[in-house]
Amino acid sequence: MITSILRVILTRSFKPLMFTSKVDYKMEFDSNEIGIYVHIPFCKTLCPFCPYNKIKYDESMINPYKTALIDEINMVGGLYGRKKVITSVYFGGGSPALMLNELGEIITALKKNFNISTSIGIELHPSDITKESLLKIKSIGFDMVSIGIQSFQLECLNTLGREYIDGAEKVRLVKAAGFKTIDVDLIFGIANQGEDILKKDFLMAFELGATQVSTYPFIDFSYANNIRKPLGKQEKKRLLNCLEKTSIEIGCDRTAVWTFAKKGTIRYSSITRDAFIGFGPSATSLTKEFLKLNTFSVEEYIKCVNKGKIPTAMTMKFSERNRALYWLFWNAYTLKFNDDEFKKLFGVNLEKMFKIELRIGIALRLLTKVENSYILTKKGTYFYHLLEQKYTNRYIDKSWREARKNPWPNEIRLY
Repeated sequence: MITSILRVILTRSFKPLMFTSKVDYKMEFDSNEIGIYVHIPFCKTLCPFCPYNKIKYDESMINPYKTALIDEINMVGGLYGRKKVITSVYFGGGSPALMLNELGEIITALKKNFNISTSIGIELHPSDITKESLLKIKSIGFDMVSIGIQSFQLECLNTLGREYIDGAEKVRLVKAAGFKTIDVDLIFGIANQGEDILKKDFLMAFELGATQVSTYPFIDFSYANNIRKPLGKQEKKRLLNCLEKTSIEIGCDRTAVWTFAKKGTIRYSSITRDAFIGFGPSATSLTKEFLKLNTFSVEEYIKCVNKGKIPTAMTMKFSERNRALYWLFWNAYTLKFNDDEFKKLFGVNLEKMFKIELRIGIALRLLTKVENSYILTKKGTYFYHLLEQKYTNRYIDKSWREARKNPWPNEIRLY
């Protein structure tokens, strides 16, 4: 209910947000801050808690997938008259290291089509981390790593349906390999996970060498197969407060609603970009006017690209206000948003487009204004924590659920 009410108020429209099969291949950008995301969909085991698009690893599919992925990169790169400057590159999945021997070719294709002189990040499943794999990952050009630990505790991993691996040893290996950014992903809100268990995991991650810890609330997606459900709202609130308090105690900065980092370190963040291009099945692209979503089916993705077609399955066309709202929502995740950056993108001041909303936010003590920036208060940060989970349940869950069932939907109406 709250997301529907907010959508009507913020968009100033009763029309639902909607993905349609009316695909527009234009890739026009209103930002010089363009990111790239590359999706590798293979996993050795399919963890029930994980909502992302993945399939069981099949060695026979690796080469056809690599070929299709490089072809998609070349097709999209060919849409521009000159190379676009790229300010961030992230590989996620799935388990990208399952294509370790192919990653170098994929990066070569990216550099052929885009001007890349930035750090390159990769998500790693603990089972794929060895001294040998880390040496190869570094030699390919990756210098930022995110490790999907979720918890160091056997009981928590059992609850999530994740096979136990010595996560502490894996983080030690990554630190010894000398990556400049080491992110450790943890989940909070797991059944029987008290503050003592979460605090132990949080402290352990930093002690072992993490420069950043990303802590995500356990969200039960409708198509997941979780036997044990997440903890309730109040229990999650206590755990989030525990994380905030502990981060202050050890001198970390809170760099996003669910992310904490050592002072002065480079952030690992694959979602907060003004614009981005996604490659691979289920990958999303954000342009000046559109949000584009590739087909989720790996088989259909390969078939489509082999026919010389860009594998976009659905497009959401933005109004100017909706595009600005998208920017505002994801920038708020980083705890602040800047008027100068907004004006550079949209040509108007924040207060001109969102005067009423900003004043209400300040009146309710969700926001405070400091010079040209709006900063989320402690109350505002918790409100965002609640809102993002609602957004995930109503919008992301529905669009991903429908896209998983039908590789080429006619439309997906999002409330």
